[in-house]
Amino acid sequence: MAAHNELGKKGEQIACDFLIKKGYQILEKNYRYLKAEVDIITQKENILAVIEVKTRSTAYFGDPQDAVNPKKIKQLLAAIDFYVLEKGLVVEVRFDIIAIVHHHAKTKIEHLEAAFLYF
Repeated sequence: MAAHNELGKKGEQIACDFLIKKGYQILEKNYRYLKAEVDIITQKENILAVIEVKTRSTAYFGDPQDAVNPKKIKQLLAAIDFYVLEKGLVVEVRFDIIAIVHHHAKTKIEHLEAAFLYF
C-alpha cells in the first residue's frame, strides 16, 4: 500500500477513536455510493454526523481541511441523501471535517463541526 494510503487509513482510525471518546456511535466506515466515498458516518443523539477525514504528515502546504473541494462536497451530499433514504432515517444531518496532522508520534486533531451546510 502506498505511504499516503497508509497515512489516510491511520488518520481514519485516529478519527474513529477520537469520535468514540466524544460519545459518537460509528455507523459506517468508507460508505460508498456511486463515485462517492464517505469516510465515517456517525450518530450522536438525533444528529447524523457525516465525517470527512483529511490527514497530512505536515501542514506546510496548508491545512488538511482545505482539500475538501466543491466536487467532494457534492459527492458527499448525494451519498448521504441516498443513505438517509435507504435507511429510512429521520435525523438532523451535519457535515464535519476532521483534520489531522500526524508526523511520527505527534498528532494534531481539529474537529470542524458543521464544516459545510446541507440544503
